[in-house]
Amino acid sequence: MAYNVGILGATGAVGQEIIRLLHEREFPMKELRLLASARSAGKTQSYGDKTWTIEEATNESFDGMDVCIFSAGGDQSLKFAHEAARRGCVVVDNSSAFRMDPEVPLVVPEINPEAVDAHKGILANPNCSTAISLMGLYPLHKEFGLKSFIASTYQAVSGSGAWGIVELEQQAKAWANGEEMKKDVYPHQIAFNLIPHVDKFLEDGYTKEEMKMLNEGRKIMGLEDLRVTCTCVRVPVFRAHSISISAEFEKPVTVDAAREAIRAFEGTELVDNPEQLEYPMPLDYSEVVPCGVGRIRKDCVFENGLALWVTGDQLWKGAALNAIQIAEVLHQRGKLG
Repeated sequence: MAYNVGILGATGAVGQEIIRLLHEREFPMKELRLLASARSAGKTQSYGDKTWTIEEATNESFDGMDVCIFSAGGDQSLKFAHEAARRGCVVVDNSSAFRMDPEVPLVVPEINPEAVDAHKGILANPNCSTAISLMGLYPLHKEFGLKSFIASTYQAVSGSGAWGIVELEQQAKAWANGEEMKKDVYPHQIAFNLIPHVDKFLEDGYTKEEMKMLNEGRKIMGLEDLRVTCTCVRVPVFRAHSISISAEFEKPVTVDAAREAIRAFEGTELVDNPEQLEYPMPLDYSEVVPCGVGRIRKDCVFENGLALWVTGDQLWKGAALNAIQIAEVLHQRGKLG
């Protein structure tokens, strides 16, 4: 069975990756329609020998559409998602608009594919750092029973969209030429710097991004009592996020069993050979489907604890790829059309 597929937000960095991956993964499509705001309507987008004209998104755009991946931000999701669902289109939303809605499944297909069965027309894609972190944590949870974890994220500028990538590139060139480094996307210079600030600050001193790790992790893994503390940091890396994690478990842990759990889990690669200087790095996991897990060792603080390092492509597993995988699960389980 083939489907009429849409992308809302087709001109952004994630939207372009969705187009690419739909074709590379051979998702069964009868038709692909690209939707965006009025200012982008009439522009063209190409992949291979195919070219599409971008249409302005309206309520009527979703008539006859089987599934649409939304990647245009929370405001557009709130504006169109329920209307699209009412018209029979299943929405896979990349924004934060519906992630914590109890009526909307929040899905990482390798972890909770059965959650798609309960959808009511809208499904949510998790935050990029959450998705990548859980790819390393979930196989360990199945082995040892996860209680809590402490995380520090190292988030590439791709997490801010295409303009984040442009700003880092322009600042690096300006530095090399002895010119003034201008900033617009970030409140501080990002080139050759670290900014411990991703998303808006909350009253308790955490940012919204940091709290997503706790709230979304609980929902995806079904762990209501999971405890998490997180610091999110923007780093001068073009693409692929990395996360340093110290995790506490219910059962006694061993490094060998942890490595075997990671090795056996679909969607992860074990890269853990420090003697040969082998560990996951953003350069190696940009435009790569699996997430890399390494630096696994006994934690020095938690009694039943492990420290680990996870790296994954923010534009892929953190956004476009995971959304397409949700659509693939919907197809496999007969929940489309």
